Amino acid sequence: MAPPLARTTLDRAAHHRRDAAWLASAWERGLVLVVDVAKGGRALVTEQPGGGAALVLVPATDAPAGERLFLGLDLDGTPLFTVDAPLPTGRAARAVTLREIGHRLDDRDAGIFTAAAALGNWHATHVYSPRSGQPTTVIEGGWSRVDPEGRQMWPRTDPAMIVLIHDGVAGPAGRCLLGHNSAWPDGPDGMRRFSCLAGYVEPGESAEAAVAREVAEEVGIRLSSVRYEASQSWPYPGSLMLGFSAVADRDQELTLDPEEIDEAHWFSRRDITQMIAGNYIEPQSGIAMSLPMRSSIAFYLVERWMGDFPR
Repeated sequence: MAPPLARTTLDRAAHHRRDAAWLASAWERGLVLVVDVAKGGRALVTEQPGGGAALVLVPATDAPAGERLFLGLDLDGTPLFTVDAPLPTGRAARAVTLREIGHRLDDRDAGIFTAAAALGNWHATHVYSPRSGQPTTVIEGGWSRVDPEGRQMWPRTDPAMIVLIHDGVAGPAGRCLLGHNSAWPDGPDGMRRFSCLAGYVEPGESAEAAVAREVAEEVGIRLSSVRYEASQSWPYPGSLMLGFSAVADRDQELTLDPEEIDEAHWFSRRDITQMIAGNYIEPQSGIAMSLPMRSSIAFYLVERWMGDFPR
């Protein structure tokens, strides 16, 4: 099982990106995903039987004006593009973000929306060159921008780590450590969200070293082992989340960095089962607690840990 936003069937067909004639012809027969980057990266979806959702892709002739960003080819060879523009109106569809809907899309649509969101976010923030301050234009089907002096830049992805810390104990007695970020407000119903620890990989640092550093900084404990699990794009605006699991002695004293983590607890598998069901109340505080959205790699790591041992 792959993380929700690591799923894709998209053929990126990079060999076509510099072929202007091919791109022009592909546009005429292609399908377009409209993403409104200014409104949080929203796109239109329709509800599907069985609880799924499907992206609304429009023929190029119906697409709004905007830069044509070539995503790649569909399984049947149909060219796929994205345009950053206000969403079309008058359709039996609703506007959603990738966070909200990613886990409910099939592999095809998950790959399309993830690529479109990441590419659109990069273009929206690189209208001017960070080196010269000059305006830039789109080239190579949307996979590069160039300033008037010919200096190119390409979409960047920032590596970040996220780790599910657990005690290595099998069965219901096993526990994992989750924290509440100081910047997260409680939900309107008082629900408080807890998640895995995460942070950016710093220059000159390996992902594994970043895991150990971030954990020490945020909750003040040492890890006895670290294991890579999986990765997925997290285009908010342009991260690659590298997912890990790690084992730690839960008898260590937690020392929280209040600017990052204002609360952290060891949760049992039984606790997590209740959190997934939406009915977990922390016994001492009486506060309702929940997990991150299902499209996140944090939720994936928690689910993976839940399945590691019999409950």
